[in-house]
Amino acid sequence: MNIFRLLGDVSHLVAIIILLLKIWRSKSCAGISGKSQVLFALVFTTRYLDLFTVFISPYNTVMKVVFLALSYATVYLIYMRFRNSYDSENDTFRVEFLLVPVIGLSFLENYTFTPLEILWTFSIFLEAVAIMPQLFMITKTGEAESITTHYLFFLGLYRALYIANWVWRYHTEGFFDQIAVVSGVVQTIFYCDFFYLYFTRVLRGQAKMSLPMPI
Repeated sequence: MNIFRLLGDVSHLVAIIILLLKIWRSKSCAGISGKSQVLFALVFTTRYLDLFTVFISPYNTVMKVVFLALSYATVYLIYMRFRNSYDSENDTFRVEFLLVPVIGLSFLENYTFTPLEILWTFSIFLEAVAIMPQLFMITKTGEAESITTHYLFFLGLYRALYIANWVWRYHTEGFFDQIAVVSGVVQTIFYCDFFYLYFTRVLRGQAKMSLPMPI
């Protein structure tokens, strides 16, 4: 494992912990897209179906369990524990517009036409777009709390670091995973505009990140 992969995993973990702590401490999930969190839980579920059949390393197994547990804990807090604070009126992205093409691509673009491989491919494609309901919600409300933007920043940083990881592996191992790389690049592109706003507004101390009004 190289440093970019390790830092990417740490960044991903930090993002999820930030979100969980935000919800738990404020006892509110206002501003958080439950739909995005359900999609991320689905990503981890379909990706880690080999948890009990394939052993790579203790680190790999532990991280799989941690990401699964934290993703479902987040969904539980949003839809059960603090459901009264869930902003369903603004969390209105039509997830079927994501799921249908992702399912279709998973059957068309995969390395081996087997159930586990198709589900793994599905998880890769879905992760690339799972954040869209959250970004749509921020666009709809026009602002986001700084703690929510910190979560999104570390989530985007995780994808950027994984791109560096793939570049490193290509140059040192000759390894190239076309499906993962293309999906990762697409996902990172979604964060580019957010990164700009994050560095120019949130890091300057604004309690909330307001989006520019359209002309």
